Amino acid sequence: MTIIPPADHPPVMPPRIGVLLVNLGTPDAPTTEAVRRYLKQFLSDRRVVEIPPLLWQPILRGVILNTRPRKSAHAYAQVWTDQGSPLAAITARQAEALRDRFGDSVMVRHAMRYGQPAIDGVIDDMLAAGCRRILIAPLYPQYCGATTATVMDAAYAHLATLRWQPALRTLPPYHDDPLYIDALKASVDAGLAALDFAPDVLLASFHGMPERTLMLGDPYHCQCVKTARLMSEALGRPVAVSFQSRFGRAKWLEPATDDTIVRLAGEGVKRLAIIAPGFSADCLETLEEIAMQGRDAFVEGGGEHFAYLPCLNDGEQGMAMLEALVRRELSGWLIT
Repeated sequence: MTIIPPADHPPVMPPRIGVLLVNLGTPDAPTTEAVRRYLKQFLSDRRVVEIPPLLWQPILRGVILNTRPRKSAHAYAQVWTDQGSPLAAITARQAEALRDRFGDSVMVRHAMRYGQPAIDGVIDDMLAAGCRRILIAPLYPQYCGATTATVMDAAYAHLATLRWQPALRTLPPYHDDPLYIDALKASVDAGLAALDFAPDVLLASFHGMPERTLMLGDPYHCQCVKTARLMSEALGRPVAVSFQSRFGRAKWLEPATDDTIVRLAGEGVKRLAIIAPGFSADCLETLEEIAMQGRDAFVEGGGEHFAYLPCLNDGEQGMAMLEALVRRELSGWLIT
């Protein structure tokens, strides 16, 4: 017997599976005002800055948002593309490439934790398209409260406003997953083979965090070090570790990347290659801070040959890894 719904029944789409890739975020434009909007949202997240708001917000609004946006906008302008910021363009391409790999069986979208496209709006679009099961995939190999956790905070907060919630799964950190290590090895091997010099030192630069996060039990530092150790074993050569992008006066994880670059040059290292295995896509911090500022500092310090090896991005190694990780997490949902 065919059941005919009432004429005023709201439309219900056939059920689908969705995958939502999420990265950190980016300003809409390399302008002071756009960067100010972005930094206000980013630095107001209590996962990112754990100082009590009554103390932090006057500093943020009275000092930082009146000084830092102009400098950051200049930096963004150095790496901006016709498709927008590198992070936005690459993350969009990653979603498109993953969509091609799954075909019609899975709806793949991407969002940014800060900026656009926003997590809540994309989840709404996926629900409207019939996604009743969604895998949220934060594109952070190493877990940190200020990255992975805040993505889930935003997703859960939006789901708390919904009457009809989807079933939800999350992609775990994959810092030590053999798929990830193998992809890094293949990418680094190819990058090193393309150089016209053999580096004396291979340096893995991870995004920094306040040292306090380690003392409070955040696993980020340990997972970064493990990634580097496993990479070293896979590559069959030493991999040094440093942490970049210090902000504020608090003590951050050490050694600092900028200090390390200067120190290596001062110690007589002439050939340096840097990788950024904590980033799934190249961005301001890799392309401007490392590839540009890092190169200048190394050469000024006496170094002669410098190379920054790109992230996995939407290359074959990275996309094959991401597809395999996602398929594993969709087990039981996706019939293959």
